[in-house]
This record gives sequence, C-alpha cells and structure tokens, in this order.
Amino acid sequence: MKLVFILGDAAVGKMTVGQELMKITDLRLFHNHVTIEPVLEVFGEWNFHVISSLRDIMFEEFAKSEQYGMIVTLMLAFDEQEDWDYLEHIKDFFRPYNTEFYYVELFAPQEIRLKRNTTENRLRHKASKRDIEQSNRRLLNDDAAHRFVSYDGEIPFENYIKIDNSDLPPEQAAQIIKKQFHL
Repeated sequence: MKLVFILGDAAVGKMTVGQELMKITDLRLFHNHVTIEPVLEVFGEWNFHVISSLRDIMFEEFAKSEQYGMIVTLMLAFDEQEDWDYLEHIKDFFRPYNTEFYYVELFAPQEIRLKRNTTENRLRHKASKRDIEQSNRRLLNDDAAHRFVSYDGEIPFENYIKIDNSDLPPEQAAQIIKKQFHL
C-alpha cells in the first residue's frame, strides 16, 4: 500500500491537488475536513477527541483493506512536536502492512492562500470555511502562531518533494507528484 501525505499551510491547495492526484492514480483521498466538518455540524464546536477518533477508525480500516493507497492532507506545524507525533501516529496504522510513505509539501505566499480561501471548490467541501472573514482570520492567526513551511533540509523523510504551487495549476502539481513517486 502507498500513503501519500500532502502537507501545507491553510488554503495552499492540499485538498485540490489531492483531488487531482486521485483522478490520475488509484489512490483514495482523505482530506482533513472529511472528519472535521461532520463533527462541527453535530457538536457545534471543534472537538479534536472526536475528530481524532473518527480518523483513527478510518485509517485503521483502510490500512487493512486491499486498496492501492491513500492521500492524506494535513496542516503540519513544523515547529510543533505534537504535529510530528500525530504524523507518526497515522503512520503507525499502516506500518504493519508494509506501506510505502510519501511526503509532498505545498507552499505558496499568504496573499495567494487568502485568495484560494474563497474558491468554490474549497467552500463546497469545507462548510466551516464559508464565513470568509472568520476563515481569513484563522488563516492569519495560524500563520502568526506557527511555521507551516519547512526549512531547507528539515524534512528527514526519504520520499519527499516540496512544491511551490503559487502559479501551478493543481493538475500539474498532481502530475509532478505522480511522476516523482511513480504512483
């Protein structure tokens, strides 16, 4: 099985690139809002315990399946050990199945991400982003509080690629990922 992590800051295009990668491979997409949105709808607030529990069930069952592989999108704060630990937690579900791990880091400047924060595709799949003013405020606050772009040489993983997708259509980014990792 193959597990492709697409990492990056808010509104950088993780889900959209993941959607395009799914179209051209046999990989399935698990974008991080698959579990966030229903929990927000049911609980009316952020509940990481429930979100994490749902994710764990999905990862555990998917790892045991006969699927080709999965794309997982995550915001990873490179300055937070907790985020690194969570990445390893996800991998733990897949390790017993001889999974190959791949890492894609997307990055783009804040002004581009603020524009992408209002795209139709994003708002269709992420109800919590539809209050644009609040969503923009969260993006700016996250940028001020954490570092979501890695330093050169910081990523210790073998199968890693960093893509500046500022001016790169998602279809092209997906093609680069597919070719780089022979997916």
